[in-house]
Order: sequence, then C-alpha cells, then structure tokens
Amino acid sequence: MAHIRIACLQSAGHPADVEANLTELDRAAARAAGQGADLLITPELFLTGYDIGDAVLRLAGEPLAARAGELARRHDLALLAGLPERSGPGLANRAVFVRADGAVAARYTKTHLFGELDQRYFRAGEQALVLVELHGVRIAPLICYDVEFPEAARAAALAGAHLVAVPTAQMRPFTFVAETVIPARAWENQLYLAYANRVGAEGDTHYVGRSSVAAPTGELLASSREEPALLLADVDTDTVARGQRDNPYLHDRRPDLYDSLTRTDR
Repeated sequence: MAHIRIACLQSAGHPADVEANLTELDRAAARAAGQGADLLITPELFLTGYDIGDAVLRLAGEPLAARAGELARRHDLALLAGLPERSGPGLANRAVFVRADGAVAARYTKTHLFGELDQRYFRAGEQALVLVELHGVRIAPLICYDVEFPEAARAAALAGAHLVAVPTAQMRPFTFVAETVIPARAWENQLYLAYANRVGAEGDTHYVGRSSVAAPTGELLASSREEPALLLADVDTDTVARGQRDNPYLHDRRPDLYDSLTRTDR
C-alpha cells in the first residue's frame, strides 16, 4: 500500500503581493511538514492573487515556480502551487507540482476558463491530463472550474489517478459546488479529491472557502467553513482499489454509448 499525507491551505492571501504570499506559504509549509504532510496544496493563483486586474500581467513574469521550489526544499515537502506563468503570447493559469527537492515535476494549465476574469488574461490549456507520482500515489491536478466538468475527473480516474488535487478560487454564489459537487466527484470516480479554496474578498469577488478532502466514499475527511485553515488528511492506494472494486462505476460504464460526449457540433 502506498500512502501520503496531504495538506490544503485555505487563505485570503495578499492580492498582488508576491512576497507576502510567499511568507504565508513558508509558514503554512512549516506547519504542514511539522504535522507529517508530504504535499501541500495552495488555492488557485495563490502566489499572486486571483482577482488582481492587470497586475497579473507583470507578476506572471517573476520566477514564481522557482521561489516555490525554494520553500519546498527548505521544508522537505512537495507543493502544488497555484500561480500564473507566461506561455507563448499569453498567460497560463497553472498548478505547478514541485518536489521536496525543489525541482518542478509537472505543470498543469487550466483547461476550462471561467468568465471574464479568466478569459481576459489567460489562454486555456490544451492538455487534459497531467499525472505525477508521489511515494507511489498518482496525483492529477485540476484547477477550479475544471473539476465542475465530470469528464475531467473521470479522465483522471481512467488514467489511474488516486488523488485529484484542485487549487481553486470558488466564489459566491457557488457554495454548492464546494459542498455538493466535490464529494460527488470523489464518489462517482472512487478516488480522493482535495479542494483548496480561498476565503475573504478581492475587489467584488467574495470567496466561499469550504476547502475539503473527500474520500472515495464521498465522506469528507477534512473540511472548513469561511475561516483561514490548514486541512490535513491521509491518502492511500488500498482505499482507492477497494472502492473501485466495491463500487464498479469505472468497470460498468458503457463508453460505446457515449459518442455524443465528444461531438463538437453542439
């Protein structure tokens, strides 16, 4: 059996203040590592802020992934850090997986852009699935709106993911996504799902918090409301294997009947 302990940071962050966000991440990483965590997941675009207007154009040019790597190495802890990066002629909204030695192991780019805030600044990713392994546990990152599409989490499950890790900036009035959709995604795919959200507000955007870690049963192993928090939960591959055996959604599905899901004419 492979096993890891994960931590989810729920925070308001500091809009457009990279140094303050790195300081907060440093403290959270120290706390998480002190409680035996192998991986710390941040909210979406945590190192810069999400609703920060044109400031993201400037901040995306900073070496944010390298700075996250320094913290990972300092605390001997893997990070899944939400940050913007330049990508060709535009920007990418990314979850960057940094190993405990500080090396970047994977970059996932948000594939489903939500509303004006995303679409104004970012280009959608074209790679639906990124898998990274940590101590034998296979992890698939998604970002916020991505997990609201059932196909995204299902693709991760079919690729053998044990954990879907979701940096998010879920806002009002979509509290039901955090409370209902997230445990449902874990249950219907028989895997763990970690959801690390923001709290507080940036401009007119008010975040709903309610970060959680859901087990393959849909049970919440850790959860929060609208206050800053650091959630911890244990993930193991045996629980995923047992869940997929006892609740065989993946085995019993009928992909030959689902051709309409890939049609682009509607």
